[in-house]
Amino acid sequence: MERPLLVYTTFPDLASAMNIGEALVRERLIACINVFPGMQSVYSWKGAVERGAEVAAILKSREGLADALAVALKARHPYDTPIILHLPVAGADADTAAWILAETRPCGPAGAGPQAD
Repeated sequence: MERPLLVYTTFPDLASAMNIGEALVRERLIACINVFPGMQSVYSWKGAVERGAEVAAILKSREGLADALAVALKARHPYDTPIILHLPVAGADADTAAWILAETRPCGPAGAGPQAD
């Protein structure tokens, strides 16, 4: 059975995180997005150290959708270079894994519905 995948990313604000997350859920690229507002970041960007408020998010998907999810996320993301980190899941509760797989489309044509694994 295909394993779940977690994707970590950040957004400039809560509205963009929620809107993009909802679009990805509707496209069945993710089963869920967890958004953590109120994060403060210090980072290096184009040779300068920057500070800013951001929103962190964890997206729940399946390993086979990693590439399609990254493409869809980049296409919608307001950042020039969004952080997209794939966090492979070593183990998961069977019911949690089954829910994620049921709520995301299998690898295949866009809009394909779920199929038995």
